[in-house]
Amino acid sequence: MEKPVVAVVAFDQISPFHLSVPCVVFGDTHPGVPRFDLQVCAAETGPLRTTAGFRVQVDHGLEALARAQIVIVPSWRDPAECAPQALCEALRAAHAHGAQLVGLCLGAFVLADAGLLDGRRATTHWAAAHAFAQRYPKVVLDADVLYVEDGPMLTSAGTAAGIDCCLHLLRQRYGGEIANRVARRLVTPPHRQGGQAQFIEQPLPAHPRDSRLTDLLDWVRAHLDQPHSLDSLAARTLMSRRTFTRHFRQITGTTVGDWLLGERLALSQRLLETTDQPVERIAALAGFGSAVSLRQHFGRAFGVSPSAWRQTFRGE
Repeated sequence: MEKPVVAVVAFDQISPFHLSVPCVVFGDTHPGVPRFDLQVCAAETGPLRTTAGFRVQVDHGLEALARAQIVIVPSWRDPAECAPQALCEALRAAHAHGAQLVGLCLGAFVLADAGLLDGRRATTHWAAAHAFAQRYPKVVLDADVLYVEDGPMLTSAGTAAGIDCCLHLLRQRYGGEIANRVARRLVTPPHRQGGQAQFIEQPLPAHPRDSRLTDLLDWVRAHLDQPHSLDSLAARTLMSRRTFTRHFRQITGTTVGDWLLGERLALSQRLLETTDQPVERIAALAGFGSAVSLRQHFGRAFGVSPSAWRQTFRGE
């Protein structure tokens, strides 16, 4: 069977990390994982400078996009700089012949410059989200997620979220077991909880109530087996319900209910991956109350049962 062609667009002043993300997922040999035909290409000729002080030699020009089933723009050197016209035209042609287009991190700016994100949902690095929204008002920006797919367009949040996005692509084509196998090789979670709101720079606690709240989060993480509610947590910090809700969202970027569920699911993942505890015991330790509740929430979040997660993550 012919290997799917993945074209990765490099450019002058590229970050080596951003370039490496799709290369390690789709270009490296992973035992038991279908191979891709990875082709790194560029609009420029000659060696390309990287932000780390060395140069890379690229063997393909933009004609590689015409052969590709997946085209990945792994970032962009400057969100204030428009993408070259030749690159935009090649991306539009790739879209016209049915390729899936992916913009990792600031690569979303390049897809938007080509007009390919108009009327679609997209995301980018949180630090550039305001500039993106102002420059591309026709794009429906969702700055809180790690990645978002809208038709043949897939965009990710900043830096490490590119790994999540590439694993999602792998999961789409070959299923969860294959994606989990690559994730284990990369020593990264197969699926991360939450969005990039949790990584946005927040000011250090400037008020005693903020310090109380960060201490509370640590306490809750250590006591997830206990029941918690908005009212009980607000009372523990000596705040009103309204004040607590406002400060909680400022620090976590989400609601109490969603944060609690994410923490309970994350603990369940860790226990499934690193212990032999039965599902019933894990449900109790993570505060789900019953194995049935754990299975329902776990299946809704990850598309597999807790037992299947354990088997695929361990390669059993």
